[in-house]
Amino acid sequence: MAKRSDKLTSLSLPGPEDIHREVLPNGIVVLARSNFNSPSISLGGFLPAGAIFESDPKLGLSDFVSASLMRGTQKHTFDSMFNELESVGASLGFDSGVHNVSFGGRALVEDLPLLLSLLSESLRTPTFPNDEIEKLRAQLLTGLALRAQDTSDMAAMAFDEMLFEGHPYSRPGDGYVHTIQSITRKDMENFHRLHFGPGGMVLAIVGAIEPKKAVEAVNRVLGGWQVPGQVGPCELPPHKPLKKTVKRHHALAGKSQSDLVIGMFGPRRRDPEYLPASLGNSVLGQFGMMGRIGEVVREKSGLAYYASSNLSAGTGPGSWEINAGVNPKNLDKTIDLIEKELRRFIKSGVTREELEDSQANYIGRLPLSLESNGGVANALLNIERYGLGLDYYQRYAGMVRAVTRGDVLETARKYIDPDRLVISTAGP
Repeated sequence: MAKRSDKLTSLSLPGPEDIHREVLPNGIVVLARSNFNSPSISLGGFLPAGAIFESDPKLGLSDFVSASLMRGTQKHTFDSMFNELESVGASLGFDSGVHNVSFGGRALVEDLPLLLSLLSESLRTPTFPNDEIEKLRAQLLTGLALRAQDTSDMAAMAFDEMLFEGHPYSRPGDGYVHTIQSITRKDMENFHRLHFGPGGMVLAIVGAIEPKKAVEAVNRVLGGWQVPGQVGPCELPPHKPLKKTVKRHHALAGKSQSDLVIGMFGPRRRDPEYLPASLGNSVLGQFGMMGRIGEVVREKSGLAYYASSNLSAGTGPGSWEINAGVNPKNLDKTIDLIEKELRRFIKSGVTREELEDSQANYIGRLPLSLESNGGVANALLNIERYGLGLDYYQRYAGMVRAVTRGDVLETARKYIDPDRLVISTAGP
């Protein structure tokens, strides 16, 4: 019965039959899928212009540039652009990550030409007006001042610095106060000129439009975009393996809570161990009331305000980490309990019931994540970003069910070594 229901479910999931993928002559990859149950469309995409291209003295530049794209273009002021969007109930926005600048928007299908036109303007002809740049700089500096007083943020920053020492992933994407202060309008214009172009760009459109018409609409607006000097994606250096446990405490006076991050390297998104690690992580610190970590640290011992684990996997080396917020006097006890739980995890793995519960959860929540046009657009972008194959979501239930307790245990033992951890804390 399970196999029959898997087959029926897979027919309604995105797949090669209904995902249209086309590469425009200038290199932009367009993914499109119809959904005529809604009168709207969702648009999403990315291009390789993330923080990995920044120099150390200009950290935060990609974030600054992406936040400035809609603050003024050759045809629109900041206000007039948002007035156009609001007048038709549409939305558009940009965000910056380590590798990419991403974008997303929504509109009624008849307003897709407007949405694509404003997207094209923002990507191709931003003017970086001085007054808007300075307003934005003030906002960014305020955000950094708040970050400096946040125990969770500071513990996470120190964790990345230790785990990824000497690697681009060790740097904060939003930069530091002195780097944001040093960024000039010319820096922003140069970064935009070098890194914003059609090369490596991916765009997904999902909603009440035939896929070929969606591709034609994109081609009309962005098909002629050429940037001869665009810098291509850069190779990631290898990361240094941990030789022993490393610890750091970031002191913040006057705080009533300490935050801690304990962890190690994890698999990349495309590694074969990703799914066993993800299911194992669900048991360790996600499922139910934050898994075993939550049960031991929070429920039984009452030591933490929150405690869970997280697997962060992307293009390069990932991280597998446990996060907790505790009363400062319980910090050492909490670290000790987490280390014991990790030792137990790599000794005996997960039970049959724990694995089956997590597998059912993964399979059951997939259709829910694809109920909206935006959810499907994100799914299509993930397929392209990690080279998962157009039939990935149709194969997904079978792949999840195929993971065994032995797979989870073998993966846990590969990545988790309680004698080589990164332990980062922040608080009084």
